[in-house]
Amino acid sequence: MNKLVKRPRRLRTTSAIRDLVAENSISANDFITPLFVLEGEGKIKEIASMPGYWKKSLDLTVEDVKKLWDMGLKSVLLFVQVDDSLKDNAGTEAVNPKGLMQKAVRGIKAEVPEMHVMTDVALDPYSSFGHDGIVEDGKIINDATVEVLAEMALSHARAGADMVAPSDMMDGRIAAIRKRLDEQGLIDTGIMSYSAKYASSFYGPFRDALDSAPGFGDKKTYQMNPANATEGVKEAMLDIEEGADMVMVKPGLPYLDIVHRVKQVSVVPVSIYQVSGEYAMIKAAAEKGWIDEEKAIMESLLSCKRAGADLIATYFSRDAVRILEKK
Repeated sequence: MNKLVKRPRRLRTTSAIRDLVAENSISANDFITPLFVLEGEGKIKEIASMPGYWKKSLDLTVEDVKKLWDMGLKSVLLFVQVDDSLKDNAGTEAVNPKGLMQKAVRGIKAEVPEMHVMTDVALDPYSSFGHDGIVEDGKIINDATVEVLAEMALSHARAGADMVAPSDMMDGRIAAIRKRLDEQGLIDTGIMSYSAKYASSFYGPFRDALDSAPGFGDKKTYQMNPANATEGVKEAMLDIEEGADMVMVKPGLPYLDIVHRVKQVSVVPVSIYQVSGEYAMIKAAAEKGWIDEEKAIMESLLSCKRAGADLIATYFSRDAVRILEKK
């Protein structure tokens, strides 16, 4: 007689029971969709290192946002590519109330007011040096950069952004941004902080997309060392203390342990950014026929939820919704 009593496989015998006992699931409500905005009208350009992903002029971006809303996707994260002639070492264009980011926010909110619009807050798209902060004598200066970032966030909020997303990794910027917003009566504008943003090799395609690679050196004096985990938790806790409404871990799959550790101590939602390099790897392997693209997409997204992410910024949001609709 077989004396085996405990048989976990009983809960895997059919698709129905597997669905019933699933510990995590994915829906359109989990996603933040990154969008790249160009100057001009009627412009669209595929990002070579991100097959199937595009940067578009504002008119086409607004049409894209309408489609996203109709698909059930409720949040976008905006990035802009500005002309080199507008770049300097002071963030002048970053705080321009008539700048591309500010125009993009106003344009989207005018046409799709319900869409939750998040904006990237960092100086690298506007910097003549390609760095996230002001440069002096070959160093990225923290406190002067924070002052500009606070003004940048304020300009985004005045344009109608629902949430600003500082991605720069300067010390103290969350407190400075919260203070500046509150002083101006913008108490409902949220902050999603890139709290644990690592100096990762997985950002390559993104930098191609916005032409924002650093002009000298690297970003290791402000982005985090991939070897460190406790430091990521510390950064998240500091940002929460300073007033962050959400915290983010970036990149995604290589840092799921950080997501899990942050989630254990966080009192605010934890988001994760499945970055351009992760997108490109899945696309490239699928193109070669080495993996099933749809299954790899959903497995990667589910792993983010399993690790503890409440929200996922991902270039696969549209694909995921289409895959879910087929089930």
